[in-house]
Amino acid sequence: MSNNTILINSIPISVSLNPDIEKVQESTENLYHKKRLVSISAIAILIAACVSVIAKFLIYLIDVITNIFFYGKFSIENVSPADNHLGLWVIAIPAIGGLIVGLMAMYGSKAIRGHGIPEAMEQILTNQSKIKPTITYLKPLSSAISIGTGGPFGAEGPIIATGGALGSTFGQILKISHNERKILLAAGATSGMAAIFGTPIAAIFLAIELLLFEFSPRSFIPVALACITGAAGHHLLFGKGVVFPIEQAIAIPSNQALLFYSIMGIVVGLLSVVITKIVYWIEDGFEHLPIHWAWWPAIGGIAVGIVGYFSPRTLGVGYNNITDVLSGGMTTQILISLFIMKFISWSISLGSGTSGGTLAPLLTIGGAAGALIGIGVNQLFPEVGINISLSALVGMSAMFAGASRAFITSIVFALELTGQFNALLPLLASCTGSYIISYFIMENTIMTEKIARRGVKTPFSFEADVLGKHTVEQVLTDNGIIISEDNSIKEVREWLDKDEQNKSNYFIISDDEGEYKGILSSSNLFSAHHSEDANVGTLIKRNNIYINTQDTLLTAVEMMAKENIDVLPVISRENASIVGILSYKDILSSYKHRFDEDEEKQAHISLKRNSLKILLRGQKLVTSIRKIGK
Repeated sequence: MSNNTILINSIPISVSLNPDIEKVQESTENLYHKKRLVSISAIAILIAACVSVIAKFLIYLIDVITNIFFYGKFSIENVSPADNHLGLWVIAIPAIGGLIVGLMAMYGSKAIRGHGIPEAMEQILTNQSKIKPTITYLKPLSSAISIGTGGPFGAEGPIIATGGALGSTFGQILKISHNERKILLAAGATSGMAAIFGTPIAAIFLAIELLLFEFSPRSFIPVALACITGAAGHHLLFGKGVVFPIEQAIAIPSNQALLFYSIMGIVVGLLSVVITKIVYWIEDGFEHLPIHWAWWPAIGGIAVGIVGYFSPRTLGVGYNNITDVLSGGMTTQILISLFIMKFISWSISLGSGTSGGTLAPLLTIGGAAGALIGIGVNQLFPEVGINISLSALVGMSAMFAGASRAFITSIVFALELTGQFNALLPLLASCTGSYIISYFIMENTIMTEKIARRGVKTPFSFEADVLGKHTVEQVLTDNGIIISEDNSIKEVREWLDKDEQNKSNYFIISDDEGEYKGILSSSNLFSAHHSEDANVGTLIKRNNIYINTQDTLLTAVEMMAKENIDVLPVISRENASIVGILSYKDILSSYKHRFDEDEEKQAHISLKRNSLKILLRGQKLVTSIRKIGK
């Protein structure tokens, strides 16, 4: 039996494989993936075009509801609920809106509650990116009612949720993979953000940091095309200028000012942590109320109305508030009122589970905080020369960075919203400080806390897959066996029963000449339906399954998963011979090696005097050897 069993470490076995055929197969596979990418990209563009129209419709719907409830007229005119003259009756309007939203959630879909992004993240991570198609119309309708009746939210959250639902619906109708459905969901969601704000680059980074959890051509290209389409829709339907213009160009700040903005990032980062904690503390408070959750938005609406009575600026979307804060001309009293009252109104309403976005409120609160800090610094240290508009912009961006930990999105978003690219360094300094504070103090963010409580773990790092970095050759060992096809089934069974170490789920089969024939499963080998006198070669059902030494371990894992096997013959590209057998244990060892590298702490250069002398002597010795070798 041992004469017929060929050991890998003693005899290299040739195999008749055609390299040209292999190249054709690889080329065909690459062409297929590129065709799929083109198809998904085309669908993503179509979805983005639809979402742009929906975004415009949502704004019109908010305006119509605002005009009806606050001014008693049917009109699409863009008006602010802050200019109403209803007196105490203004308290009832947000409560009515909250009641309608609660009933819609109870009888329509509970998924319309919340601000959109966490819900999309949850469906991506737990439900193969499947969102109920009803969300496509229920979410914008409920959000328009909530915002139009005075809810202190932005329109961006609802349109992100709506776009994601539309992308998911397309993905469920079409015959595509789970990953492709995730891409369409992200494309729809972020194209909605680009359509509302005209910020395609920030929308792409939002997809990478909060939705896709990956950065690859198959996901990046469709999302980028969708965001470009959404931005084109914004220019066509909303106008070509930036959303929040600053009249005077921001000058490049001094080094003293940069130091201040860095410190301000830390302060705003602490504020973002406190704000996030309070929002979920309020949400926990609603959970303990002895009434059905459908009534909570109405209770939150009452709070919105009371705050709105005393501070009308807190009602509605409030994009004009952001523009006014960025102008640098608001008084300290108005800024304090806006900062405190907007936060109270928004946090209670959001905690009640109504429908609306968080981005605009965070920008308003952060901008007011930044402007207040800038005014204070100018009074105490006038020589620093703080620009209040820049201070407000930095506060907005740092608040978003700390609350969401979407670091790059926060910086690029502020630049695209205002077109003030001289603000890049202050934004980078402040967002870094805010992000660091948030990372070290807060376990979850305002986007992930809700789903984390449901047991959903959100990826927070984007590292190259260790399997994609290592080749088969790097982990391949000379252990393994190859069985000749001429051995009888009885012989092989007896030999395996005697030697427990050689037992495996799959075996590589060759002929006496060493030609690779295929793979045989142990379950098939030990099946009672086979005659023991038959040769093992008659049992082969898997052939032409192999991997090359230069292929990555990721390719090997994908092949193992596709073929449902745990070993692969490894073929050398140079001489087309079997050079080893790759098992799942070899792949696991690469992970262990990575963990060992991460944990190992070793200094490669010592600063101690004696060690340095030894190192220098070693360098001279190497030089001498090289000379001798020459």
